[in-house]
Amino acid sequence: MPLPEPARSREQRKQDVLDRLAEDTDAWVSTASADGAPTLVPLWFVWDGETLLMATRRTNPTAVNLTPDGRAHIALGHTRDVVMIEARGEVVEGTDLPPASGEAFAAKFSWDLRGRPAWVYLRFTPYAVRAWRESNEQPGRDLMTDGRWLV
Repeated sequence: MPLPEPARSREQRKQDVLDRLAEDTDAWVSTASADGAPTLVPLWFVWDGETLLMATRRTNPTAVNLTPDGRAHIALGHTRDVVMIEARGEVVEGTDLPPASGEAFAAKFSWDLRGRPAWVYLRFTPYAVRAWRESNEQPGRDLMTDGRWLV
């Protein structure tokens, strides 16, 4: 097994997270139903600097599961360069979406769902963010707690 790269500073990890949020397109989203049944799905996202915006059919479990308390776990990257996000989510109708958000989503994916009643947007606000590559980055992996960046 190759030796891991030197651990990044927390400041560098935060910048790497922000870069991934700005540039990546896919995330794994995990929610649970009111009775605790888990759901894990990949969804496209747009980052606006404070929230992640995603879309899915209104009847899909991910959208339905946000109703009880809105909690979700979101993961970016692979297991050797992971970003784990705990967030509160809300369902937003396309007609209620701020125009700039809808336009950003449509521009990034060439797909505009506003006005399509079978679809809803999901807006996630992170309250905890962790990032690490290897075991040498486990200490200090917490970058956001209670919605505030720690670095």
